[in-house]
Amino acid sequence: MLINCVAYQEGKKLSDIPVEAISDYIENPDTFVWVALREPAPEELAVMQHEFGLHELAVEDASRGNQRPKIEEYGASLFAVVQTVELEGDQLNVGEVDIFVAHNYVLSVRNNCNRGFLGVRARAENEPHLLAMGSSFVLYALMDAVVDRYFPVVDMFESELEKIEDRIFIKGSQRDNIERLYELKRKVLILRHAVAPLLDAVGKLHGGRVPAFCRDTQDYFRDVQDHLYRINTSLDTIRDTIGTAIQVNLSMVAIDEGEVNKRLAAWAAIFAVFTAFAGVWGMNFDYMPELKSHWGYPAALAFMFSLCGYLYYRFRKSGWL
Repeated sequence: MLINCVAYQEGKKLSDIPVEAISDYIENPDTFVWVALREPAPEELAVMQHEFGLHELAVEDASRGNQRPKIEEYGASLFAVVQTVELEGDQLNVGEVDIFVAHNYVLSVRNNCNRGFLGVRARAENEPHLLAMGSSFVLYALMDAVVDRYFPVVDMFESELEKIEDRIFIKGSQRDNIERLYELKRKVLILRHAVAPLLDAVGKLHGGRVPAFCRDTQDYFRDVQDHLYRINTSLDTIRDTIGTAIQVNLSMVAIDEGEVNKRLAAWAAIFAVFTAFAGVWGMNFDYMPELKSHWGYPAALAFMFSLCGYLYYRFRKSGWL
């Protein structure tokens, strides 16, 4: 579906134009065209490929979707893939924005992404001195908008981790904590898969050899990379903390199991007294003088209970019971 198709010249909006007129406008070296598509059909991409002269491999990647974040250079044009990660309740929705860009056009293709980029277009049009930099500023603005949407997700991760950490030492909560920690770790990996490859790719747009139309916006792409670096560092810290929290929870489980084993061992030792003495006196040999005694039975019981009581006292004092 076509969202916008607008021509710009020297940082100012000329007009909305029909798709058929794109190739005419981009022939003007001082003009660039910005087109936004949402989940386009193959026929729409084919039309855009014809109008912009897009490379067939880039179009193939955009039509297939589910691409790894990357920035590839095709002659005088770039093809960028950026993953969007949005919060939907407690779950993450992963989408994709494919951006075709050259000095005279920008084509953004949005797939499985609920939030649009109308705010990005409005911001760019309200700052004509920046939009005058051309299509590279639009590329920066789109990437910056996607990266800025990662920060609330990171904040959610940190808040969830703090809640779990507050429950670590609550008795009986270890199993639930471990399940929540593994679920949080899975979400962190989803965001990291969107951030880490893009962090390396953005480095191609500042410093060293960069595409000619990106030379005036290198500082802006450096800022995007800085944001990605901060997010990636935060994710690494969260992952390390999750690993530590999981180890602490497993240690708490082991401690609880050890306490149970100590109690079982203590009670087993106490009842072993009854078993041992009952086994001896239960043999009923004739030459066992205590069997003939009138007080033998109560004396034996008193002895066994006394010994068991003493063992209970010792185990209790040592903290086993």
